[in-house]
Amino acid sequence: MTSIVHKIARQALVTFRSPPRVGEEAAKSFLENQSKLKSLMTEVRAADLKLPYQHAGPPVTYMHICETDQFSMGVFLLKSGASIPLHDHPGMHGMLKVMYGKVRISCFDRAEPLLRSVLRSSEEYTEESGPCVLSPDRDNLHRIDAVDGPTAFMDILAPPYDPDDGRDCHYYKVLTEAEDTEQKEKEVWLVEISQPPGFWCGGEPYPGPEVCL
Repeated sequence: MTSIVHKIARQALVTFRSPPRVGEEAAKSFLENQSKLKSLMTEVRAADLKLPYQHAGPPVTYMHICETDQFSMGVFLLKSGASIPLHDHPGMHGMLKVMYGKVRISCFDRAEPLLRSVLRSSEEYTEESGPCVLSPDRDNLHRIDAVDGPTAFMDILAPPYDPDDGRDCHYYKVLTEAEDTEQKEKEVWLVEISQPPGFWCGGEPYPGPEVCL
């Protein structure tokens, strides 16, 4: 019987075969496949991936599941109180699904080195929540905070990070709220910074079902 993890990987391969680029409108076929992927990710649970609920590693740990030229898939484990700093995904799509615990995800639109940006949302997600979705143009930057204990989430990025192809990870700091903020979505000033010195991410083997594509 095919595992739910394998089904997600196969659907991601189909979904991100030809995704819309920056500034492009998404085709109907992409939106349909993206919806199928969201449905599959909504179903997956920690037990399907055989994830540990406690780990002795660093504050943030990554478990690699699989990677192709089209996408990468893995799991992040965050200890209680840990955070992944505000960072971007240049020209990339993404989908994040909490496996256990609770995270607060603060999403911003795509940014340049220093600009007026928009905080689109800051919401809490649990394993009962649907996936959090990002695109090259919307919600492309986010900060992720563990809330009230340890947490884990599955993460799909398409295409994968690749500094040689212009997709390096950049970190940002919120300087101040912009003026004239009567809108529901909050305008802010962001500045690009080096990787925060207190943040580092370790690695552990993925213990769940093997994925072969």
